[in-house]
Amino acid sequence: MIKSYYVYILTNYLNSTFYIGVTDNLLRRIAEHKTKLNKGFSSKYNLNKLVYFEQVHDIESALNREKQLKRWHRQWKINLITEINKNFKDLSEDIGLTKELIDPETSSG
Repeated sequence: MIKSYYVYILTNYLNSTFYIGVTDNLLRRIAEHKTKLNKGFSSKYNLNKLVYFEQVHDIESALNREKQLKRWHRQWKINLITEINKNFKDLSEDIGLTKELIDPETSSG
């Protein structure tokens, strides 16, 4: 079975700051960002809106892509995002993240 890794970009509601990360479980990692599980840059700046992600099949490629994107100018990042997400929509629901997954206490089950 081929393992997948994801390079992703988060922003805040103003789309003013970007966070670029790598994970092998995009759903879990975005839920962690949304609940501010890990205190750090994304938590401090309320970066919890998933606006871009890409899938790769090895960790080395994922880490290299993350480093590449982090070196890019802001406008290049915006251009990359708008190629697939013109309106900076939160893509969390598109990957299957629901409110119940973020906060199980609100689940009716």
